[in-house]
Amino acid sequence: MSTPLPILKNIPPNAPSAARTEHALFDSHGRQIRDLRLSVTDRCNFRCIYCMAPDVKYIPKMKLLRLDEFIRVIDIAMSLGINKLRITGGEPTLYPHLDTLLQEIGKMGLKDIALTTNGSRVRKQWAERWKEYGLNRVTVSLDTLQPQRKDAITRSHTSIVSVIEAIDTLRDVGLEPVKVNAVVMRGVNDDEIIDFADFALEHEIDMRLIEFMPLDAGRRWEKRHVVTAEEMLTQIRTKHELIAEEDPKASTSINYRFNSGNGRIGFIASVSKAFCGSCDRMRMMADGTVRPCLFSDEEWSILPLLRGGATDDDLRQFFIDAMWTKSAGHKMDRDDFERPNKTMSTIGG
Repeated sequence: MSTPLPILKNIPPNAPSAARTEHALFDSHGRQIRDLRLSVTDRCNFRCIYCMAPDVKYIPKMKLLRLDEFIRVIDIAMSLGINKLRITGGEPTLYPHLDTLLQEIGKMGLKDIALTTNGSRVRKQWAERWKEYGLNRVTVSLDTLQPQRKDAITRSHTSIVSVIEAIDTLRDVGLEPVKVNAVVMRGVNDDEIIDFADFALEHEIDMRLIEFMPLDAGRRWEKRHVVTAEEMLTQIRTKHELIAEEDPKASTSINYRFNSGNGRIGFIASVSKAFCGSCDRMRMMADGTVRPCLFSDEEWSILPLLRGGATDDDLRQFFIDAMWTKSAGHKMDRDDFERPNKTMSTIGG
């Protein structure tokens, strides 16, 4: 049997006074935490090669948070200053209570709500309802524009046409800006970099190219497989004139707009240009495990508290304690870097 995750009980004595209130959440490096990435399921209908093993073992359903527990967690996080919520998976459209969750979140007054999906199950009527409930925008994962290659990367047979139609639908119903993410892997899809830029212009969306990160289920990641943001930018500039945007301090992407039309191109340079110094995020997995840093194996479970009669103050203290352990950075540029044991599908995007 696996050892239960520890429950933190006491905030470190040197915590700043702001971290002792229920109005702000800080880590030990002075960064205020404002962004919650919440996985609502670890289930997915894809088996992407950089994300999930083909024989993945899902978390038992009894260990996943219930709808009321998700809602309570979000409410507590908001009381600590969380003002951005990203609903992730797995594939969140497989979560059976997604509509109800979005309705309840909308009633809570959270103004910045986003959802990440592979786009394979998105329908117009769903998108319209989500917008009505209060969802602001959607991010779609699309790692290739070539149908046969899509099957190889996702290990599925969902039509790429249906995903592109979903992207256009999300844009047309006003869930904008629609962001489309592609993980660029050397020797896999790096010959499509300019095609991705063309796609952003054609569909008037934000295309974000992501450096390959060490979170793949096959544990084949090596630095030589990483196509850096600088390499991608150089390629695109051989065809398109790009104008740098002024990005918010906590932005995960380096963004550019096209001089020739609508749409933007962005680069998430987690490996080559780490943005750890301005990171304002925490992640919660679908089983209530909080991971302060995506690339660290330090994590803490809120589930025993939720199901053990804990008060709201107990839950607030849990978040304060857990986020105090957030590391200064991921150390991928060091020889002693140790890759996380869990993959992206379990942690949440």
